[in-house]
Amino acid sequence: MKLHELKPAEGSRKVRNRVGRGIGSGNGKTSGKGHKGQNARSGGGVRPGFEGGQNPLYRRLPKRGFTNRTRKEYTVINLDTLNRFDTGTEVTPELLIESKAIKNVKTGVKVLGNGTLEKKLTVKANKFSASAVEAIEAAGGKTEVV
Repeated sequence: MKLHELKPAEGSRKVRNRVGRGIGSGNGKTSGKGHKGQNARSGGGVRPGFEGGQNPLYRRLPKRGFTNRTRKEYTVINLDTLNRFDTGTEVTPELLIESKAIKNVKTGVKVLGNGTLEKKLTVKANKFSASAVEAIEAAGGKTEVV
């Protein structure tokens, strides 16, 4: 490929539609808005969810439950996942992301006691279940709340 053979990808350079530029353009006179009415006016149109004055769906449906706005959502990891690390490793949330054991940290990391741990590790996390602490210490490791 040479410089003079370069061209943009198909469909990547769309020419913008210039409305109100004569009848030959297909969008002249009323600029594709039709004749009069709410949507033909400047600032016209209705807000999302508006159903023309009819009682809208969000008001017809029953309201249930409660959303806790200060909820903490922890990324959980089980003990058997920690077996991938070498003995004596200091396991931190950053290391878990780096090794792709977890994708992302929401509020923090919580270690759960599912599976068995065969290696002596120092695990640093935001929360631990009681069974996880027991299993890590039984394997000779340490837990540390960050």
